[in-house]
Amino acid sequence: MPLTRMPLALFALTIAAYAIGTTEFVIVGLLPTVAADLSIDLPLAGLIVSVYALGVTFGAPVLTALTGRVPRKALLLSLMALFIVGNAAAALSPSYAPLLAARVVSAFAHGVFFSVGATIAADLVPADRRASAIAMMFMGLTVAIVTGVPLGTFIGQSFGWRATFWAVSGLGVVAFLGLAALLPSNLSRAAPARLIDQVRVLGSGRLLIVYGMTALGYGGTFVAFTYLASILEQITGFASSSVSLILVLYGLAIAAGNLMGGRFADRDPVKALTYLFLAQAAVLALFTFTAPSPWLALPTLAALGFLSFANVPGLQIYVVELAKKVRPGAVDVASALNIAAFNLGIAIGAWVGGRVVASPLGLDATPWVGALIVAGALALTIWSGALDRRETLALRTA
Repeated sequence: MPLTRMPLALFALTIAAYAIGTTEFVIVGLLPTVAADLSIDLPLAGLIVSVYALGVTFGAPVLTALTGRVPRKALLLSLMALFIVGNAAAALSPSYAPLLAARVVSAFAHGVFFSVGATIAADLVPADRRASAIAMMFMGLTVAIVTGVPLGTFIGQSFGWRATFWAVSGLGVVAFLGLAALLPSNLSRAAPARLIDQVRVLGSGRLLIVYGMTALGYGGTFVAFTYLASILEQITGFASSSVSLILVLYGLAIAAGNLMGGRFADRDPVKALTYLFLAQAAVLALFTFTAPSPWLALPTLAALGFLSFANVPGLQIYVVELAKKVRPGAVDVASALNIAAFNLGIAIGAWVGGRVVASPLGLDATPWVGALIVAGALALTIWSGALDRRETLALRTA
């Protein structure tokens, strides 16, 4: 493949990542609309978020292992076709159960795509540009949060939530055509990650602590974030038409947090994560009191968006560093399982949020309940840091 076409192939991967990122998070802005249209309550609608995240969590490791010998280009095109079908099925869903099934189909495509796509992105460029190529592909996720989610919310509120899924399905078609035209057919194929390797990584107590940090720290925010549109409309008093604009603010804060979080974590991931989780829990608790005021809710949301994604680089860096010590032969598998832990956190957070909304505590309590879950991540981080120091001291005195 000529070098001049490589950036275009990467752009096709980025469009695909943008479409996938949009379909994962756009449902947050559409929950009240979906609930009203399908005549279901908010907690039941929240399960649409949980089911998708669980599909990524458990589907990705299994499907990645099962498709390890499939040619890479054929696999990516099959995944995008599955993605298109899943979103079209969501748009056509006449009731709640078919919508859940359609979301699971899309989730299966999501997990394997990012596992395989990162490797392909790295193979499309010279060795000294691999990190930049992977970053470019994942930029699609960040841009989706900043623009795709608010735009999808606006489309759903203006033309119905099914129109949003048709639009995302159309993006999938664009990505499919781009990948078909631009990706070379002779992409290299790494040795498939076996399920037994993943099980062995899960046998490490130290890595399980980090996966707990990831699930609780990332998922705690989703107790409230899943129901953010409802909070903004019912508690803060914003019109539904304003929600998409507020999601732009939230998305910009997320992008800034993701960028700065990497810098915070470069020197000492555990120290950075300790402060970030502490601040995140505090801001979530604060949102309980600022949510009723439009003027106070917006800056609180900006701070929450920044903090909720600032922990992502540190968690990923830390799991890689730790895996090099405790499972040196399975660093890639350990890293992939941490991605699964992020999605498990989303599923747990959305489910807990639904239980809180359905309880006497109500929608108002979702921020402080989320803060308690993030406090659990903080406790695990402090514990893991203490274990690190104990191991370092033992090595020095040995």
